[in-house]
Amino acid sequence: MFALTNTDLQGALPLIARGKVRDLYEIDAKTLLFVASDRISAYDVIMENTKGVPDKGILLTLCTRKWFQILTEAIPSLRTHFLTLDLPRQIPESLRPVLQNRCMQVRKLKIFPIEAIVRGYITGSAWNEYRQRGTVHGIPVPSGLQESEAFPDGPIYTPSTKAEQGEHDENIHPDQAVAIVGEPYASIIASLAVQLYKTAHAYALERGVIIADTKFEFGLDEETNEVVLADEVLTPDSSRFWPKDQYAIGRGQDSFDKQYLRDWLTREGLKGKQGVQMTEEVALKTSEKYKEAWEKLTGGN
Repeated sequence: MFALTNTDLQGALPLIARGKVRDLYEIDAKTLLFVASDRISAYDVIMENTKGVPDKGILLTLCTRKWFQILTEAIPSLRTHFLTLDLPRQIPESLRPVLQNRCMQVRKLKIFPIEAIVRGYITGSAWNEYRQRGTVHGIPVPSGLQESEAFPDGPIYTPSTKAEQGEHDENIHPDQAVAIVGEPYASIIASLAVQLYKTAHAYALERGVIIADTKFEFGLDEETNEVVLADEVLTPDSSRFWPKDQYAIGRGQDSFDKQYLRDWLTREGLKGKQGVQMTEEVALKTSEKYKEAWEKLTGGN
């Protein structure tokens, strides 16, 4: 199975940045090309495999496009950075078969330097903090919650810092997000992130998937002063997807995401370590999980 871990556009477009998964190229002064590779990271560390996770970048791109469609239909006022999956004319013909369906043309924005995380269920780092201090991102939450339980008052907005590659994101209180991005942007981001989560959660639940939590990124359109949904959305890379028919309060859940990789790293004592190579089994199993999520949520279309 083919996996693309590094992109080279042969000088067709200037490279702006390489992220953990995406490579960003500039098309023109107002437009970027997001190329989703098959690289994968966990605990803020990129795995070293040259093989990557087969088809991951394509699934992330198609999943994001589908969610943009769902969300903009449900929330007509929503603006996103997405333009098209069409490849720009500058891309050489020889590269088009490899790049098709793993690239998005998007509007260039001023990206807000926070991750807009929304949690519907208490799990992961939120569960760890709650057991120690009875809070989530410093926010007091009701006592007596069990692992994987839905927050009784509904989903909560729990932002984090947006770290440079190789650094770790830091969970922060919403008040700290206000200090970072300022008002009215902080309030708009918080409100919109929760609205997006609720919309997506309801859609996924009807298809047998629980979205336990997810992260959004937003940018500012400096011409209109509007907050715009950016980056990928509601993919297995940025979300926790649980099978509804296996959900049970009081324990960790199976996941349609990279939790399989995270669990392997933890079990092998490799969590957060640099230079780790996945086994072929872990890479293929992770690919299967991503495909399963895609098929359940979209019917494969």
